[in-house]
Amino acid sequence: MELHLSKRGIRVLGVAESFVRRRNVSVLAGVVMRPDLQIDGVAVTKITVGGMDATAGVLQIFESLQRNDLNAIMLNGCIISWFNIIDINKVHDALGIPVLCVTYEPSEGLEEHFKAHFDDWEQRVAIYKSLGERTPVRLRNGHSVFVRALGMTIREARTLLNKFTTHGKVPEPLRVARIFARAVLRSGIL
Repeated sequence: MELHLSKRGIRVLGVAESFVRRRNVSVLAGVVMRPDLQIDGVAVTKITVGGMDATAGVLQIFESLQRNDLNAIMLNGCIISWFNIIDINKVHDALGIPVLCVTYEPSEGLEEHFKAHFDDWEQRVAIYKSLGERTPVRLRNGHSVFVRALGMTIREARTLLNKFTTHGKVPEPLRVARIFARAVLRSGIL
C-alpha cells in the first residue's frame, strides 16, 4: 500500500507497551490517530515479558481493530517488554502497509544482552539483525529520533513523524498508546 501523506484523513496505528519485569505479562496497546490528533480507535492485548510473541501481539492488535483504512503502523521500539522482538519484516509482509519503528536514544546493539539472558539467543540475534540499521531523523521541532522504516522512504518517515509529533520526541499516537498501556497494566485487568 502506498503512503498518501497529503491525505487529510490519514490514519496511523501507534503501538506501545508497558511492563514490569517482575510480572510475566506485558500490556501492548494500539491507538488509531489522525493528524488532527483525534483518536479513532483503540485496542489492547498482552504479550510475554522476555518472550518472543511481540510480533504476534502487534498483528493481533491490528486484526482486533477490524479496520481497512489504516495507512501506516508506528511502533514505539522494535525490542520491547524485556527483549521481546517485533519482527517488522513479518508485520509489513502480513499487513501490506508501511511500518515505522521509532526509538529515541543511540545504542551499541543488543547481541550481548541476548547472549547473557536467553537460551534462544541465536534466534533473537538473527531476528534483530534482520531489522536493519536505524537511521537518525531530525524532526521539525529540533528533536532527533532513530527510525527503521519499511514501505516508506526516510523522507516520508520524517514527514509522517512531523505530522504526529507536537512537542518533544515522541509522536502522539505512541505517547497516547503508552499512556493507555500503562493504565491497563496498573488496573490489573490483564
